[in-house]
Amino acid sequence: MILECGQCHTRYLVPDSAVGPEGRTVRCANCRHSWFQPPPGALELTKPVATPKFEQTPPPPAPIVAAPAEPAPAYAGVDHDYDAFAHEPPFRPRRNPARRWTIAAITAGVLMLIATAALVFGNLPNFAAMLGLPLGGGETPLKFVNLKKPDRRDLPNGSELFAIGGQVKNPTGQRQSVPDILAELRDASDRPVYKWTIKPDQRTIAPGGAMNFDSAKLDVPTSSRSVKLSFTAAAPGN
Repeated sequence: MILECGQCHTRYLVPDSAVGPEGRTVRCANCRHSWFQPPPGALELTKPVATPKFEQTPPPPAPIVAAPAEPAPAYAGVDHDYDAFAHEPPFRPRRNPARRWTIAAITAGVLMLIATAALVFGNLPNFAAMLGLPLGGGETPLKFVNLKKPDRRDLPNGSELFAIGGQVKNPTGQRQSVPDILAELRDASDRPVYKWTIKPDQRTIAPGGAMNFDSAKLDVPTSSRSVKLSFTAAAPGN
């Protein structure tokens, strides 16, 4: 049915079920004028007359705000649960600007902390070394020196012990981080037959300093003829 405001003559398209069989009081969303709207059947028998009585003392139920019906919606059927005057929630939640400012402040604080640490320790590579972090690019200037000859010996329980050792030297003028050491055994054809990782006793080496390392394994393959050492974070060939 179509409702028309007697004050501003704004027209609204609402379903018959919104007014109901008893009629109800409605309010114009344009000029805020209220009037009692009779049920659809009563419109054919009586001519609605706007009187001051309905203007000043509208009967219950409580007035509701009707929304303009432009463009007019298409109704496929009668929905008894449908309320044309119900308030619609916003489509998007409101953003919280305070939360964005909090995240920005935390990010700025972390960046300032990193910059301050870089100034205190001289530069970022040295700072990474103090934390035991590997250098960028997967490379390290550390070198293996004073390597011991591999030692094979039989144990009383019938097992064979294979031991290696040596030193890791820092030839640079800066403190360096120490990656894990990869030990790889190869056969006579230089094919890998066994490997394991050696954890260093310390994670940084002072400028020009060195550290010892030793490792042993039981019952390694008898076909092994040579040992190749490398750093797990180093480029191939070190």
